[in-house]
Amino acid sequence: MVTGFEKLNLMKKKCSYFIGFVLLVGGIFSGFKRYEITLLQDLRIEPTQPLFYDVQTEEAFEYCTSVKEEKLDIPFTGKTFTGFKQALAVRESLGIYTLVNPFGYMGKYQFGKSALRSVGINDASGFLTNPIMQEKAFEALLAKNKWELRKEIKQYSGKRIGGVTITESGLLAAAHLGGAFSVKKFLKSNGSAGFRDGFGTSIRTYLKKFAGYDTSHIIADSNPVVVV
Repeated sequence: MVTGFEKLNLMKKKCSYFIGFVLLVGGIFSGFKRYEITLLQDLRIEPTQPLFYDVQTEEAFEYCTSVKEEKLDIPFTGKTFTGFKQALAVRESLGIYTLVNPFGYMGKYQFGKSALRSVGINDASGFLTNPIMQEKAFEALLAKNKWELRKEIKQYSGKRIGGVTITESGLLAAAHLGGAFSVKKFLKSNGSAGFRDGFGTSIRTYLKKFAGYDTSHIIADSNPVVVV
């Protein structure tokens, strides 16, 4: 004979089984819930300002790793021509297109008026406000200096002069600093006839700092003219 207390326990067990079954069925069906699909184009952001990208130089990369004391997976431009332009621009003006120094040299690559005229630019104020013209003027001056130093590039590349290994990119950077004539004097004097700009920067410094970059695609030109 089943007592009232036993009947109550039996009812509790049945209720527990029923509730568990309902939860199980609900969980199964919830796995088949229909989700809405969001297209990627619906997540796009419309920029309100032009987007600019900076590529880190190898020197900056090495500085970061020394500070962090760990190797960071950050891209850098290395010894490419882009790296050459960026490294030289940082040294000349911190990459500021509108900068004019106390000696009147202007722009991202710090052109003097005589250097501008040598590549066909007579409007200094227009040059200062035109980044595209500045980039073209830089490459034009490289082409001119490569022509002026074509014999020296062939004769001295790979040799050590004044404690510095001579490379094409180093010669072009040094010519940008002090002119092709000063570079020739340095080489012919075996490094004893130096040149320093108004801030005391020497040709030797540029020969060393900008050595080994790829400037091979620059075509020597005796009379380059910038066309914008």
